[in-house]
Amino acid sequence: MANYDVVVLGTGGVGSAALMQAASAGARTIGIDRFIAPHNRGSSHGQTRIIRQAYFEDPRYTPLLLESYKLWSELESHSGKQLFFESGLLQVGPENGQVVPGVLQAAKEHGLSVEQYLAIEVEAKWPALRVPKQLTAVLEPRAGYLLVEECVASYLEAAKQAGATIAAPCEVLDWEPGTPIHLHTTQGTIIAEKLIITAGAWAESLLGDLNLQLEVRRKSVFWYAARQPYAKVPCYLYELPHGVFYGFPEIEGRLKVAEHSGGQTIPDPLQYNREIDPYDAERVQNFIQTHLPEVTNGLAEHQTCLYTMSPDENFIVDRHASEPNVVFAAGLSGHGFKFVPVLGKALADMALAGGTELAVEFLGAGRFGG
Repeated sequence: MANYDVVVLGTGGVGSAALMQAASAGARTIGIDRFIAPHNRGSSHGQTRIIRQAYFEDPRYTPLLLESYKLWSELESHSGKQLFFESGLLQVGPENGQVVPGVLQAAKEHGLSVEQYLAIEVEAKWPALRVPKQLTAVLEPRAGYLLVEECVASYLEAAKQAGATIAAPCEVLDWEPGTPIHLHTTQGTIIAEKLIITAGAWAESLLGDLNLQLEVRRKSVFWYAARQPYAKVPCYLYELPHGVFYGFPEIEGRLKVAEHSGGQTIPDPLQYNREIDPYDAERVQNFIQTHLPEVTNGLAEHQTCLYTMSPDENFIVDRHASEPNVVFAAGLSGHGFKFVPVLGKALADMALAGGTELAVEFLGAGRFGG
């Protein structure tokens, strides 16, 4: 048997950050993962993730993002790598939709700089983009993208430098609550005072007694050969009548484009079709033909990733209702990676200090009434 102060179960985005934070606080810490991270079996892969501050989903996320920006900068300094690229983000949608009004509201509440554009102004400034004339747009200059695998690898390396142990590939067979907690794994039994669960698509199986009603969705991501004009565009997100689509500037001759809405529900994150889904491909291709006309037809790469959806599509960050030594983050609902540093810190604080000063109360599981 091995004894630790803290076990972090899942070492993807949030787990890798929590592992580093706990180890840096002096705790004897081990991270456990079924796969060797960074890997392509969950939610923390696919080259890039958008990061932004004027959060249309809910302005209460913005203070967390301001702190997240600081922590990403600290990780860059520690790793010696550029992880964040400030390309800006252009968000397009109807004046009475969710996205544009939400961005403007969050920017107003938190004093963030954004720029508004008419459709014709977008096309004049970025000729590689097309915007229907009935839509409007808002640019957040300080937004951009993160290199997702590099971020996870950097956090894991920082965690190891701080003294953390990583067990991977290692599967948790079950865990016994109590003081201490016993985790039975394929590498033996691990005993720990505190448990942090950041298991992504596997959270439901580990937290089933909480009835979080999480739904795992399969998502498709596509890369296309890109012509030069797309090197000069910001990241972009379009709220359209038939779905929400997003993409990135050209990186190394390729353009990443995907649909944020939709997705197929899967019962088992270990067993699902990872090949190209013709329906997904057609929807993204139609978006490209209409809004990104300079993209070539050459599909360069396809990947799948997993969204773990909460009932209201907001994160769940809390302490286990009946096990005070267990804290968790779950249901990040396809928009969680930008929060990785701040969620990792919040979980480490909750595990080691009994609470956190970070404003995560609105993400508690109690909002569902259970």
